Amino acid sequence: MSYGKFASIYDSLMQDIPYDQYVEWVASRKTSGKLLDLACGTGTLAQLFAELGYEVTASDLSEQMLTMANQRFHESNLRIPTYQLSMDNLEGLQGFDAVTIAIDSLNYLKNGEQVQKTFNEVHKALNEDGMLFFDVHSVYKVDEIYMDSPFILDDEEVSFIWHTEPGKAKHSVIHDITFFVRQQEDLYQRFEETHEQRTFPVATYITWLKAAGFVIESITADFTEAEPGRESERIFFCARKV
Repeated sequence: MSYGKFASIYDSLMQDIPYDQYVEWVASRKTSGKLLDLACGTGTLAQLFAELGYEVTASDLSEQMLTMANQRFHESNLRIPTYQLSMDNLEGLQGFDAVTIAIDSLNYLKNGEQVQKTFNEVHKALNEDGMLFFDVHSVYKVDEIYMDSPFILDDEEVSFIWHTEPGKAKHSVIHDITFFVRQQEDLYQRFEETHEQRTFPVATYITWLKAAGFVIESITADFTEAEPGRESERIFFCARKV
């Protein structure tokens, strides 16, 4: 999806995400090599991986996100090639030792067929024994936690009112968010974004990964090494190409 004006405030909204822990999680299982960061957003993770010594390539479907990512890489003197691609169509990208799909990006795919195709595309893009790392919202988070809206953030620079409702598909959610972004001392710009996400049970992801030619290395929850429980919110998958 195209994030529009959302790209300009994405980093402010994501400042509580423990990106360093994400990098540590990947680095503990794949210490070096060529890494493809799918749905890279504004490039925060790609930059961290590059600074750690990985040879990074980044892609995102959103032109606005890639513009900000390229600016970040330029300011950090990093040579990270970028591509405007959907994660379920990676034609021409091959030879990677690791692929990441971070911060519930996979949940933006509309149906199971797209998820399966993404796993197939990633499998083709990876070298033998290459690793896929991704996280998704749990069914519990989508079906229960997200249904407790509205959520409100009142901040000096960016505020929002966030309403949710169930999507048409099972385990899906529609986010309707109204943003107020400070322009001057007493002037705020208002704009609206609608995002739809969908998730699936852990067992379904396992089935699709195995069908694509992966073996499961680990499944953990909420930035820990613990196995997922009923009330886990974010599920982390590490899978290896065979």
